[in-house]
Amino acid sequence: MSQTLKQGENTALNSAKGKVTVHHIADNRIDVNLTAFLLTEAGKVVDDSGMVFFNTPAHQSGAATYIPPITSGNELKHSIDFDLSRLPQHIARVAITLTQDGTGTGFAAVQGLSAKIEVDGQVVELAPSGFDRESGIIALELYTRNGRTKARSVWQGFESGLAGLCQMYGVEVEEDSAPAPAPAPAPAPKIDITKTVVSLSKPSDMHKISLAKGPSSPEFIKVSATWVDNNDGLDNDDLDLRIGILRPNGQMSIIQAPERAGSFDQAPYVLHQGDVITASVKEPATETVHINPRISHLLGGKVALVCSVYSALANGAVSVASLKPKMRMEYDEQVVECAFEFQSGFGSSLVYTYVLGIIEIDGDEVNINPSGQTSRKMSEATPWLTRSGEKVTMTINGPPVFKGKPLRTVSGKNYV
Repeated sequence: MSQTLKQGENTALNSAKGKVTVHHIADNRIDVNLTAFLLTEAGKVVDDSGMVFFNTPAHQSGAATYIPPITSGNELKHSIDFDLSRLPQHIARVAITLTQDGTGTGFAAVQGLSAKIEVDGQVVELAPSGFDRESGIIALELYTRNGRTKARSVWQGFESGLAGLCQMYGVEVEEDSAPAPAPAPAPAPKIDITKTVVSLSKPSDMHKISLAKGPSSPEFIKVSATWVDNNDGLDNDDLDLRIGILRPNGQMSIIQAPERAGSFDQAPYVLHQGDVITASVKEPATETVHINPRISHLLGGKVALVCSVYSALANGAVSVASLKPKMRMEYDEQVVECAFEFQSGFGSSLVYTYVLGIIEIDGDEVNINPSGQTSRKMSEATPWLTRSGEKVTMTINGPPVFKGKPLRTVSGKNYV
């Protein structure tokens, strides 16, 4: 039996024991390495033994074993054998990652990249999206849910390579030795850096902040969405943070990781920081975007952004309300949080989109207010903004957006 997993999709495996193989065209200019990280529910290794790669080719539990690369014709194959029945009780999942330490162009230089999982006669193909300067990739995750072994296609890229992956997963990396530092001066008195949080709970609530000017001003406006696992025992707690951007000329853009991550230094001046696919009650999931504080100046006028979370049906039906999504905007010491009572009917697993809030940026002034609106049941429509004079109106009738598929025009509406 063979199947193909798209980015973000998951599937059950026939057995807890199998092999992951990554293929690409062999090239002397590139240096691709395969690494497995054995992670707790918090997404961290217990210690350095949780990293399985060419220097530490096997985990003591037998749950993951590194296989040296094999050249076959013009193709290079990297493999890791796994047996999730041997996972220690405190390990929740195994992340299979790739790094590219050769040419400075990252995975853009790697041709024919693909991965597959083979277990007990079952073959699962995982086709990645295109990569640019990313030098580190989370290709997939293996885990057990309700007694079944499962795999999720991730293909999330980073420009920080192996060091970035190690930092994210809690592996200590040895630094080059450096001269001993000079004795530290006496510590300064402690300063209270606690940020005051402004909470907005009704659509009529609004909060205004002013953007700082000068070289010491914050580099970005941080907007995040958080949610938790609802403990229903199902693998369906994966939401996506989406940002719809109404430009001064009336055009709309949309930001969603990983393939529509945006850009910080070029239009639309909003950059998604990466797709997150798991959450727990103790460790909420958080997806974040950075907004260039000069976005209004750079685009030439007033900009409005609609922030929403979306539950893809491919990840399993779930009541988004049960995941308790919240929105948070941070700039310097100013923090605004949108959290509200859920509308009647939002508990349905047939509601896929929930609008967290709307941000309007005019020059150096930012206004934020919560929304709480939802899409119609079984509708894949996205939140859409229009402007008439000073008023911004939101409707949820924008074109559907799916991972791995091109944007399309619906009823005259399209994203740029």
